[in-house]
Amino acid sequence: MKHVNSLINETSLYLLQHAHNPVNWYPWGSEALGIALSQDKPILVSIGYAACHWCHVMERESFEDEATASLMNEHFVCIKIDREERPDLDHLFMDALQAISGQGGWPLNVFLTSAGKPFYGGTYFPPKRFQNRVSWTELLGQIQNAYQTRRSEIEEQANNLTEYLQNTNKNDAQKLGSLNLPFEELFTKQQTEKIYNQLMAAADRVEGGFGNAPKFPQTYSIQYLLRYHHYNQCQPAFEQATLSLKKMIRGGIYDQIGGGFCRYSTDTYWLAPHFEKMTYDNALLVTVMAEAYQMTGDIEYKNAINDTISFMKREMMNNEAGFYAAIDADSEGVEGKFYVWTKEEFDELLGDDAPLMADFFNVTQQGNWEHTNILRLKHSTEEWAILNQLELTYAEALVNKSKKILLDAREKRPRPATDDKVLLGWNALFNQTLTKSATALSDPDLLALAIKNMGYILDTFYLSGEEKWKHTFKNGEAKYDAFLDDLAFLVQSLLFLYEPTGNLQYLIKAADITKYIIEHFSDEDELYFYFTSSFQNDILVRKKDLYDGAIPSGNAVMAWNLHRLAILLDIPSWKKRSENMVELQKDNIIKYPNSFGIWATLLLAFVQGTNEVLILGPGAAAAAFKFLKKNVPNSVLMASEIVEKGYPLMDDKKENDMLTYYLCKCYSCLLPVLSEEELMKQIAV
Repeated sequence: MKHVNSLINETSLYLLQHAHNPVNWYPWGSEALGIALSQDKPILVSIGYAACHWCHVMERESFEDEATASLMNEHFVCIKIDREERPDLDHLFMDALQAISGQGGWPLNVFLTSAGKPFYGGTYFPPKRFQNRVSWTELLGQIQNAYQTRRSEIEEQANNLTEYLQNTNKNDAQKLGSLNLPFEELFTKQQTEKIYNQLMAAADRVEGGFGNAPKFPQTYSIQYLLRYHHYNQCQPAFEQATLSLKKMIRGGIYDQIGGGFCRYSTDTYWLAPHFEKMTYDNALLVTVMAEAYQMTGDIEYKNAINDTISFMKREMMNNEAGFYAAIDADSEGVEGKFYVWTKEEFDELLGDDAPLMADFFNVTQQGNWEHTNILRLKHSTEEWAILNQLELTYAEALVNKSKKILLDAREKRPRPATDDKVLLGWNALFNQTLTKSATALSDPDLLALAIKNMGYILDTFYLSGEEKWKHTFKNGEAKYDAFLDDLAFLVQSLLFLYEPTGNLQYLIKAADITKYIIEHFSDEDELYFYFTSSFQNDILVRKKDLYDGAIPSGNAVMAWNLHRLAILLDIPSWKKRSENMVELQKDNIIKYPNSFGIWATLLLAFVQGTNEVLILGPGAAAAAFKFLKKNVPNSVLMASEIVEKGYPLMDDKKENDMLTYYLCKCYSCLLPVLSEEELMKQIAV
């Protein structure tokens, strides 16, 4: 029997995957919430995303089962949410679940009262009781019974939980008084040392990364260590950062023949990932690798950057240079099937080269994962060539030839599904990646792609008729009001793109969007920003997201944006707000830097001070593009052929026909110089 439910009219791939379940799913909205109130039924909210392996497992086991669906339909109003379309609801209900049980993850299943207040939840539940885990149908029965017989207890629990969620949003009034202390007393070198020590205490010195399995890339922590080394010549920080990047590049978390990184590794060795590929992971990893390449010139970073961007262009880019959200972990109902190899397949494809390449890619008869092989490297190509007494040029040619053969063969397999919605925030993150990679690699084609992608973003996600920014785009329709992350990342990407292009329109747009954010997202103290805008009225609690999780905190990025824009535009109130935001989070940053990595890097920048660089005169944009190849973190750059009035770095400068470089701090400039080499000497002092 063919079922169709209310999700059939949605555009989200994840919701459409559930449109033919016998469960009578609704999208989040007034219809479902109204039915729950009118019928006085509890609400089941189930949240996941298209590339989520365990979401698919629970669907097959429970949501496609007629008897289970009948139980759900009879006793609950069932709502499906794509966490990537509605991250606000995902964050809210994930906070509720963590308060209830201390756990989190997807699928996220939360039960609400008919008034929409959460009272219980969990993640994956099996179809039959397994070890100590209750089955899904048992849980449904328990919840339904409790809702009928212990309603007052459930209402009280829901009210208490809602009050808790509201209270977590309040600023610490006791700390607000410290915000008037002198700057040099607020942010100190000793604090940055404590952050470094905390990160290193959690570091895996053998396999890279931080903590035990499962291992996430934690790119912000790696970036902090790189910059801490830059300022303090701290070799252990540098070694941990580069070890972590190298282990990921050589591991199974990285697609060795197609490029691109998966979300995380299930083991400590970076071998076995959950195989979904997300735009944001690849954006964040490539950006920090571009910084590592600036510091080292290491070819492994360059290759990983180029191959990952090639993957994104090949498999994740639409015709207008927008980037899709994700590629699924599963194909043909099996996780990772698209990516793994048997020894027989491998040998048949590579023929006489197979023995050498099996050694290179760690392919064995018994396999390294579930009787198959995930391709990974034990050595760089150069190291492997030396071990096998091969000329480097021959080894590189052999590797590239083998990769092409394997990739061509893999392309003939049934593909995992691509989640082809385009998200504003994730595109903004990848735009930064393109800009940073373009300058680090001196690649004007990547800069041209960044410019094209930015044009697509600005044309697609702003609806001039509504005077609103939108979050997601698919099938010709931009939907849902933009969230803080979307706009914070967009401002940051505009600021990055302004520097190598010298196009003032990017800077002006960044300032305009910042004013929009301040107007529509600011909290009551005008300190932090809510995740949702003042336009939005379908959420129980407006959250303030402060943790740097899988993607950076919108508040952390806004603190960075305000600091940078305050310098470029001379807006002291924005500078002070940025400093206050960091100061109020300082204790958390120092104690838990793995969860506050972007904040930590900004605190480090405050301590070190900001280089204000102006390049003025003929060929300024080309000179800026060249300058940005260097590793000069925590610098603000303006480049212009003429003096533009109204910008403090240019206000007192005179035009001449010589390209001139200025280094300033707090608008106080050293004597101008006429070459990049002389500028770098000034910066090094």
